[in-house]
Amino acid sequence: MSPTRPLFDCRRAVGAAISVAALVMVSASCKVDDPPPISGVWSDDFERKSIGRNYYNTGGGYELKDGALRAKESFNHPLWLRKKLPRNVRVEFDAWSNSPDGDIKVEIYGDGSSHASDKGQYTSSGYVLIMGGWSNSRSILARGNEHGKALAQRDEPKVEPGRRYRWKIERKDGLVEWWVDDQLFLKYDDRKPYFGAGHEYFGFNNWEVDVGFDNLLITPL
Repeated sequence: MSPTRPLFDCRRAVGAAISVAALVMVSASCKVDDPPPISGVWSDDFERKSIGRNYYNTGGGYELKDGALRAKESFNHPLWLRKKLPRNVRVEFDAWSNSPDGDIKVEIYGDGSSHASDKGQYTSSGYVLIMGGWSNSRSILARGNEHGKALAQRDEPKVEPGRRYRWKIERKDGLVEWWVDDQLFLKYDDRKPYFGAGHEYFGFNNWEVDVGFDNLLITPL
């Protein structure tokens, strides 16, 4: 005589369904949405104790110190601003390096989450701007890969340790222009500009040296 199959337990099934529904509701309530996109002038003076929820740290060495954002030994793990950028924008901020190696770095129109998978190189999802990179030997404005050929570059001036520079980055459709202390520094005219999903965020980045940023100002154009 074959063993009798267990009858379907309605009470257990209903209980499981309720548990799954409750889990879905809890998960939905725990989801953290991005702050609203930037639609007007937006600024950050970093005059607080913690970096806050407007930023996503992908694992870099970022902290607020003396009213400024500091970065060291981040090894291509950006600190992404979680607010989406408008299509055309002006981004301004103070930037400096406390090392003779220079190496001040940011990204713009990236995906807001990419970072190096380990302590090494990676390809940016947006435009990369580096002042005094490669031991203060050159500065670049690159599309994606900072080691590739789609870039503009210059060898001078070198970054002066401790000197605060005022950066201004403007993007108007396919043209990305970068000013330092009100002087046009580099520009890149992109025939296939980064737009839309995957290319909407600004991020501070860092390799190894001690650098600082302050007085961030973002203006839609």
